[in-house]
Amino acid sequence: MRIPQSFIDDVLNRTDIVEIIDRLVPLKKAGKEFMACCPFHTEKTASFTVSPQKQFYHCFGCGAHGTAIGFLMEHERLEFVEAIEDLAKQLGMTIPVDRQANPEQKNELDNVYKTLANASDYFQTQLRQHTDAKSAVEYLKNRDVSGEIAQKFAIGYAPGGWNNLLEKAQTLSAEKQRELDLLVKAGLVIQKDNHNFYDRFRHRIIFPIRNRRGKVVAFGGRVIDNKDNPKYLNSPETTVFHKGRELYGLYEAREASHHLKRLLVVEGYMDVVALAQFNINYAVATLGTATSSDHLEALFRVVKEVIFCFDGDKAGKQAAIRALEIALPSMQEGRQIGFLFLPNEHDPDTLVRAEGTEKFEQRIEDAVPLSDFLLMTVREQINPDSIDAKARFANLAKPLINKLPENVFRKLMLDKLADYLQVPASSIFNILDLSAASLRSKLKVANVRKITKKTPVRQAIALLLHHPQFAQKTIDIEGLKSLDLPGINLLNELLDTLKNDPNLKTAALLERWRDTEMAKHLATLATQKIPGDEEDLFNEFSEVLAKLVVSKHESRWLSLQQKLSKDGLTDAEKKEYQQLLDVIKNPHT
Repeated sequence: MRIPQSFIDDVLNRTDIVEIIDRLVPLKKAGKEFMACCPFHTEKTASFTVSPQKQFYHCFGCGAHGTAIGFLMEHERLEFVEAIEDLAKQLGMTIPVDRQANPEQKNELDNVYKTLANASDYFQTQLRQHTDAKSAVEYLKNRDVSGEIAQKFAIGYAPGGWNNLLEKAQTLSAEKQRELDLLVKAGLVIQKDNHNFYDRFRHRIIFPIRNRRGKVVAFGGRVIDNKDNPKYLNSPETTVFHKGRELYGLYEAREASHHLKRLLVVEGYMDVVALAQFNINYAVATLGTATSSDHLEALFRVVKEVIFCFDGDKAGKQAAIRALEIALPSMQEGRQIGFLFLPNEHDPDTLVRAEGTEKFEQRIEDAVPLSDFLLMTVREQINPDSIDAKARFANLAKPLINKLPENVFRKLMLDKLADYLQVPASSIFNILDLSAASLRSKLKVANVRKITKKTPVRQAIALLLHHPQFAQKTIDIEGLKSLDLPGINLLNELLDTLKNDPNLKTAALLERWRDTEMAKHLATLATQKIPGDEEDLFNEFSEVLAKLVVSKHESRWLSLQQKLSKDGLTDAEKKEYQQLLDVIKNPHT
């Protein structure tokens, strides 16, 4: 879905970020700003500030910052479009359809969602009313699934027979062919040939799969009799469902708590449901596929800690190694991954019922950290009990460590490897053909980049971000266009944008540059404190712009001055020389 930029600007101009944040994090007035303890990290002294003037928030403790859109994305774990929809709804605004978008395609998606929602209602009704649902109800009772949990996860029942859902849908609509087409597109009905269709799910317990917004996008069906096959049957991929991106139970986990500490990745639907029955409301499951990088990014958008739960047998260990390899590239600072291995003959469902919530959660607390599991994985292949074995161990660890991004975690992992092998860190760098100096240099450069030298261009951009109205008071900006200085293009773009849209505030400006290389730099400048009243700051802004224009004239004047001392000037050059000198001496005239 593409939302027009003008609409995003309008939403931000009408939104009061103080009101938005205060609903979720109580704020206290502190001078011109508002403060609270940061919702993004634990702290005792408030360092989280919200500026009504800039419509921007910033935490001086952890560095979190952004607009009202960014806050909803981070705090409520919404996607960009979802955050805009949320703000627009609060303002009573309707999102316009972009002319470049395809309205027919949007209507088609809406109809598929509606078909899936109707099917979910139908399955839930069948679980309560169908005469053949007794076996399904009995199965759920035997697994200790209460009515409350069944309702929370919208569990249903697909009756036996070949066309129950098909007949139900077509009796509710006069457009039978249209309903049939939608059922096929939603993955609920299978076309055997050109004339025969039948229900995909038959005599199964049904688990609706919901996306981040709570819309049903697919279903999973479990057999009631374990002798039947396949044990689990999932919807096929459709226009609204992609197995490699969705996670069963993620929506329910977020609904259970808006301040999740961690998420537990398990294997099946019943594991998620069983754990919720024991008040462990943060379990999710992949949909018949191994955990993907898309899954991990979806998880880390919600929490900072992910625990993988595996059976303790050989197959479980192999699955854990695959998860480790997928997880390594995602190990950014602040993220944690752990591995929980269950006792043999147990899955999460049976184990939590056997030992209860407290003991099971203690197992989660004691999960093996990713760094330890990496070493354990290599240790399974070789015992580093000699110099040669240690070298071999390090080389076996190398391809895994190389999957880690260049950051502090990677450096600490190398230190841990050196400590584990009881060798100097320099030896590890030599064995792995790494340059310790190079790695330290990269880390140092990454930190230095956070501190950018203050230049006139940077000063002008900062003042403009804090006071966008200055652009309207700036009379001559054409002289800036021909300058060749670092950052001058960005300054010119900001001035042009504000000249064309005079009502834009700081927040709207920042959103214009979201997902660009300049976004981080602009946000850093927006968080800076610039004391002074508006008149003095505008004078400072004008002075900086004048100096920038004069810098070009000075360069040309010096060139003429040099020529004058050597070869002399033509009459035209003498005239230019004097004009430039006048401008340099009186830049504001």
